[in-house]
Amino acid sequence: MSPSAFDLAYDALRARWPESTEERDIKTPFGSARVHTYGPEDGSPLVLLPGGSATSLSWFANAPALGERHRVHAVDLVGDAGRSERQGTPLKNADDLMAWLDALLDGLGVARTHLCGHSYGAWLAARYAVHAPQRVDRLALVDPTQVFAGFRPGYLLRALPSLIRPSEDRARAFLAWETAGTRPDETWQRLYALATMVPGRKFVTGGRPRVADLRMPVLVLVAERSRAHRAAQVAERARRTLPRGEVTVLPDTTHHSLPHTAPERLNDRLLDFLDRPLQADQGRTGGQG
Repeated sequence: MSPSAFDLAYDALRARWPESTEERDIKTPFGSARVHTYGPEDGSPLVLLPGGSATSLSWFANAPALGERHRVHAVDLVGDAGRSERQGTPLKNADDLMAWLDALLDGLGVARTHLCGHSYGAWLAARYAVHAPQRVDRLALVDPTQVFAGFRPGYLLRALPSLIRPSEDRARAFLAWETAGTRPDETWQRLYALATMVPGRKFVTGGRPRVADLRMPVLVLVAERSRAHRAAQVAERARRTLPRGEVTVLPDTTHHSLPHTAPERLNDRLLDFLDRPLQADQGRTGGQG
């Protein structure tokens, strides 16, 4: 069977990752999870969860910097486009997603990790940090959706055509609207657009995580010009509700231009947060502008 357009686009973006990146398929009760691993074997683990349709490869511009000192594990989400497979026990609810992540970390041999997610992946990361705080050292949320605020109605209306009748053109038009004024990578845009057309995709969602229960350091990176939600509202609620939270608004960014477009600022802020000695977190809670 010849490779699909999606597979070709996936391989093209995979080629943008560092040469030494390893591909691993981790068995879980819900199916195998494709993980791209990069960085020193003795580096502190950092698990990256992508947004919907973005695939694990969306971190291609971040992995080289993050993998200098960290053992990066970028994951294709179960049930989404990518090379994770949904088999075995059906995923029915958020509790099943938590069990999937438990099994994923076990399969990676990771008892504790830094955890970072973007968009839907940030919702998943926040839910997991509430579920298993003993396994999360630090939590980073990149323009998280459904964590501190809901979606803007206008964003959902714009997304609706590509949800009801997915096509590459509709997905690209939606991206062009949301990322106006930025320059998302063309190879990633093609992969994202084709991902919306992959049959059998099924996202499991749930309520907002109880972020006030989080006791580990949490970094929230908000896209200044996000059309998914109101950036100021997300930032204010994050500052108000997180016991050990820091908030940074990333200028000239939109929801879907993250994490790969102009990655230096995101990488620098994330590394400063991850590499800071624990005692240095004291006195930095309550957020930053």
